[in-house]
Parts: sequence; C-alpha cells; structure tokens
Amino acid sequence: MIIGLFPNIRKVQTRNIAIGIREYLTSRGVKVVAEDSEAADMGLDPFSSVDPKEVQAVISLGGDGTILRLVHKLDNIDIPIIGVNIGSLGFLADVPISDIYPSLQDLLDGKYRIQERIVMDGETVRGERCFAINEMAIHRSQNPSLIDLGVYVDGLYLNTFSADGVIISTPSGSTAYSLAAGGPILTPELQAVVITPICPHTLSNRPLVLMPQQDIQIQYLSEHDPIEVMFDGISRFTLRTGEVFHIRPSTRTFRLIALHRHDYFTTLRTKLGWTGKLR
Repeated sequence: MIIGLFPNIRKVQTRNIAIGIREYLTSRGVKVVAEDSEAADMGLDPFSSVDPKEVQAVISLGGDGTILRLVHKLDNIDIPIIGVNIGSLGFLADVPISDIYPSLQDLLDGKYRIQERIVMDGETVRGERCFAINEMAIHRSQNPSLIDLGVYVDGLYLNTFSADGVIISTPSGSTAYSLAAGGPILTPELQAVVITPICPHTLSNRPLVLMPQQDIQIQYLSEHDPIEVMFDGISRFTLRTGEVFHIRPSTRTFRLIALHRHDYFTTLRTKLGWTGKLR
C-alpha cells in the first residue's frame, strides 16, 4: 500500500506530526511518499518516484486551504484525499489532531467511503481556464464602488447585480466564502451550485440554488477598472468591461475520504459553534 503525505510546512507543528504519521504507517508496512520538496527532510521517497495510479490515498496536513492547494497542484491526478486539520475551521480537513492515529487505523482497515464531490470549470473570453472545488468569486477588486454584473443561466437572463461581486459556490464551498456572504449551507454531496451576491445594493437580491448541469455566464458591465475572477483562493484572472466569464460543470470530481468515525453534522456543529441541545 502506498500513501502520500503532504504537510503544510508553514504551520509550526506540522513537521513533527508528519514524522509521527510516517512512523505509524511505515511500522504497518505502508510505503509513504511525500511532496518532492519535503521528502528528503522527512526521510521519505518523493511523490514523483512512484506511479500515481498505485497511490491509494493522500494525507493532507493543514486546513481546507492546504487541501485546495494540493488538489490544484495535482490537478491531473485522481487520488482520494483525507485531511488532518491543523488549522482553525476545517470542513474538508475534518480529522482533528487528537484523533489522528485511530483515524489512520480506520483508513488502513478500509473503514471509510469516498465522496465524489462536484467541481466547476471556468473560462474567460481570452481562453484562460480554471476549475474550482469551493467557489469562483467575481469581485470588484480595486474599484472603489459597486460594480454591475449581468448573470445568465443557460443563456437566459437572470439579473443584473449591483454589488461588490458574486460568488458561484459548490456544496463543498457553501461553508466558506459563500456562507460569509449570507449563502445557505449545502450538504457536501448535494448536486447543486449557489449564486451568492456579495453585499448587493438591492436587499431583495438573495442567494439562488441551481442544478449543477446549468451553464452560468457572468458579464462585467460597469465602465470601471478591470475586476478579478478568483478561484478557490488559489489564483485569479482579470475581467474587463464587456467581457464574459463562463462557468460550467466539470467532468472531473473531487474525491474526499470520509471516515466512518466522523460525520458531517458533528463537524458542522463543532466548527460553527452551534450550542443547541436536545430537550
């Protein structure tokens, strides 16, 4: 069995945790490989030394952002990911530090299922392409005032939003930027996307849930400076006046390992600090 180990080295305690995981797995006969730039420091073979098709799982050490950066770095490799949360929030990275080793044993024992989560593809009129696990955000950037964005669904006009921007979110991203902007929480494997306006000028503008198969076109209408299209907080494109950004469902999926010992609703209650009690 081969497992990849990808730590976020910017977090102070990550290296020691990674070494502990290495020792735990290798003592059980697992071959562990690491990100090429970190492999030698952890005494492991580099990820590039093995056939990616033989890697059963990748362990991400960090937070949700670490998982997103990992997926974008390995965008042509379809390996299930499990996340150990060394951050604050963490809906994708849902294994707490206190539960690492029981969770690793469950991983080795096959006590998990693989969630197939939807992914969105995006493209500018200039042919720049991207994909998103969480969201694509079209934002006013350096413009000091609200911008106008015309939104179309399957070629049909939906609305013109006067706002700081709009967020197109997957269920995975519904607890991220979209939630902060007032969007709904969607269960992770739901087949849907959400359009959430960012600080809209009109109070009747509300988030809208769509089927994921629908094409979304967003046109920048204001005569202002270029705005930004950001995806998963990883990178960005610019959009000039009159240009259209096209979002469509991706043929790829995001494969996340969900251990039987953890459940989404417990993670949701814990991370959002819900204190309701059964009476």
